Amino acid sequence: MAPGLPTAMDRPHFIGIGGAGMSGIAKILAQRGAKVAGSDAKESATAEALRALGVTVHIGHATEHLADDASCVVVSSAIREDNPELARAAELGIPVVHRSDALAALMEGLRAIAVAGTHGKTTTTSMLAVSLSELGLDPSYAIGGDLDAPGSNALHGDGEIFVAEADESDRSFHKYAPEVAIVLNVELDHHANYASMDEIYESFETFAGKIVPGGTLVIAADQDGARELAGRIEGVRVVTYGEAPDADVRILSVRAQGLKSEVTVLLDGTEITFTVSVPGRHYAHNAVAALAAGVALGVPAAELAPALAAYTGVKRRLQLKGEAAGVQVIDSYAHHPTEMTADLEAMRSAAGDARILVVFQPHLFSRTQELGKEMGQSLSLADASVVLDVYPAREDPIPGVTSELIIEAARAAGADVTAVHDKAEVLSVIAGMAKAGDLVLTMGAGDVTDLGPLILDRLSQ
Repeated sequence: MAPGLPTAMDRPHFIGIGGAGMSGIAKILAQRGAKVAGSDAKESATAEALRALGVTVHIGHATEHLADDASCVVVSSAIREDNPELARAAELGIPVVHRSDALAALMEGLRAIAVAGTHGKTTTTSMLAVSLSELGLDPSYAIGGDLDAPGSNALHGDGEIFVAEADESDRSFHKYAPEVAIVLNVELDHHANYASMDEIYESFETFAGKIVPGGTLVIAADQDGARELAGRIEGVRVVTYGEAPDADVRILSVRAQGLKSEVTVLLDGTEITFTVSVPGRHYAHNAVAALAAGVALGVPAAELAPALAAYTGVKRRLQLKGEAAGVQVIDSYAHHPTEMTADLEAMRSAAGDARILVVFQPHLFSRTQELGKEMGQSLSLADASVVLDVYPAREDPIPGVTSELIIEAARAAGADVTAVHDKAEVLSVIAGMAKAGDLVLTMGAGDVTDLGPLILDRLSQ
């Protein structure tokens, strides 16, 4: 076995191995020398990338997919108890390990940066991974999305740093013990697991309490929830960042330059100006969070700041899918109102006078029930929107909760909204709406991303 490979994970089996978080851990284990296997519901580019690393990937879930000699079975919170492979693991007495415990084991012995927050985790983690790699520090990383370059969501590096996205949705980020933790924002989301903001604060306080002695919490100074959390933290060095006058790393300016931004910060009395190669003020803030975290780990700011320009994006984070008939199609993972607003404002800043047409797919019935009004208000920032049915993901329907909640709120806010229940119909609707110079934004955390290439194909005809 390669150094750093936990013995209990030398022959792991992943249920749902194609998921963003699961596949990253599987890749790192394979790169460390483990004999990795797993199953997923359908074929995907991720499955092929895993096979290229020597991982055995089965399509569909069946008892025969689990080898009798598997050292453990790795699951995420999305795996249901009636999964046949999980039942087979119980019969064979094979230990079941949660995804977060597997990731925590991979971090052991390394200098970990854990990136948390309701929004922006994937982008900020990616910015750190790319910039630290650019400096030759060869970090390991596990991210919830595929980088544009080098095109993967995870890597086992030979350096001493491990950068990981820390998910609060199921409280699994309590498993990590980072040297540096980032909290980008604190808002109420994941309503199936959190009933109130007090529960959210308690969860993030627990996460901050896991920082190793002598470590640092990097936290946003401009976001109300993060600022409230910062006031609750004791016994940990806290570094704030943002545009607030009292921020430790103060953002002096963010200047839009087409699809890039020029950012100037004041750090330890010195002004530093650097480029962020993606548009939008919120991405500039993510970059400053990454800068503050790297500096807290001992990386010189003068070296890290220019290296951040090497980050060119993550798939599904305002990712340009292509252009046809003079129309650009861009994909966004935004599914929470704050994210939706931020991406639409970024697009508006970069697009100038171009029209922005959104194809939005709500994600989760519980989120739609709680935040449907706010989602509709966010869509009012677009020139026109198409709203699909709710993508259920892991949830069962909730009576009375449909995308109509969002549509009504959007229309009340003055938005031009069309309801479409059949994804195939979106192609003709957008083809009838779009004109040369327009931007089409496919938005949501579900399978709405699949529509981008189909829209381009339809427009080209």
